[in-house]
Amino acid sequence: MPSQIQVDNGPEFTSKALDQWAYEHGVRLQFIRPGKPVDNAHIESFNGRFREECLNQHTFRSLHDAQQKIEAWRLDYNAARPHSALGYLTPAEYRERHHPPTAQIANLCVVDRVG
Repeated sequence: MPSQIQVDNGPEFTSKALDQWAYEHGVRLQFIRPGKPVDNAHIESFNGRFREECLNQHTFRSLHDAQQKIEAWRLDYNAARPHSALGYLTPAEYRERHHPPTAQIANLCVVDRVG
């Protein structure tokens, strides 16, 4: 679990259910200043892209249909599309260059559990 989640003050983030979940999992909710979306600009940018490129482009006929279309968009966004903020690398390429591969981390965890 993350130690903190930064959220805006929209109704979806001020619910008792979210507050209870965060409390039960030891996650601190860090609210941005009301009316200041620039405090969370990176996620506002992402949300706009997601809305324009995925949600507004499709009709979802079922939950399964929505899951498939959103997953296809997510894979394209992370693995095929270069991002200017990452030096025109895809997020997957950036992760490979700057962070240890997930397989190596998983192997370390397995070794720790066995040993």
